[in-house]
Amino acid sequence: MLKAEIIATGSYVPEKVLTNFDLEEMVETSDEWITERTGIKERRVSGKDQAVSDLAYEAAKNALKQCDLKAKEIDLIIVATVTGDMPFPSTACILQDRLDAKKAAAFDINAACSGFLFALSTAESFIKSGAHKRILVVGADALSKFVDWADRATCVLFGDGAGAVILQAATGDSGILSTHLYSDGSFGEMLMLPAGGSRNPASKETVRKSLHAIKMKGNETFKIAVRTLENLAVDTLKKNNLKPSQLTALIPHQANLRIIQATANRLGLPMDKVVVNIDRYGNTSAASIPIALDEAARTGRIRKGDYILLEAFGGGLTWASALIKW
Repeated sequence: MLKAEIIATGSYVPEKVLTNFDLEEMVETSDEWITERTGIKERRVSGKDQAVSDLAYEAAKNALKQCDLKAKEIDLIIVATVTGDMPFPSTACILQDRLDAKKAAAFDINAACSGFLFALSTAESFIKSGAHKRILVVGADALSKFVDWADRATCVLFGDGAGAVILQAATGDSGILSTHLYSDGSFGEMLMLPAGGSRNPASKETVRKSLHAIKMKGNETFKIAVRTLENLAVDTLKKNNLKPSQLTALIPHQANLRIIQATANRLGLPMDKVVVNIDRYGNTSAASIPIALDEAARTGRIRKGDYILLEAFGGGLTWASALIKW
């Protein structure tokens, strides 16, 4: 039976670093306040002329280089993002052209911070069906371009970046063992970008009201995320007949250090088994998990045969997990 195996990873973050001390000069906040509540110390911010496709391109190039593949050998490109270059064409199509991946179909997926895992699950299905043999999956976002820098509750949270994986059909025991996708649209107003779509097209009024910036009900979202991710991790392991002790690494979405710690505690995992980079990058949305996965793979934290659990929670509301045997 065919499986989808990750054969390469890649990531990219912009050069510009925005620290908590920088934010102290911009908004009423402090390094102590941000660190205590989120675990974030700094984040990367894309330049004025950097679009999400630029971040995705660098991450994709790094993934292709790792496995010594040419872009023309890719069958399909899926980009998970909520901050694409423009409403259309898709960022995936822009990336396809930039890579010169002429044989690849390309499309975007919007599932906010859970987007990479939704895209990974979609790619896995294509491979298992035999429709595609080699797929590039990218999670990329530039949320710094969509924050209100006067809103201290949100502007301190987000950073920019991109992560990529290349999936290939395989018949061994390594690969994606299962993926699990969930949504609850009744909580959509918890985390949203109100304007810019057909409901609230861009206008002087939407700009004046700062409706093109992220809006979040932080306390409510935090409570739901903690409970949901704890249960998601437990359920995913149960469905695969695995014990938490068998995991080599938990790679969670990097939204809040306290949420990450709560999930680790629920599983009884020591924090040295949890991949954490929120202190350096903040919440990079769909890019968060593939960036952390790439870092773990390149530094030798995960090796062939290891069990890895990925999990995310985001706007929609959406949440998802994937269990992988590396």
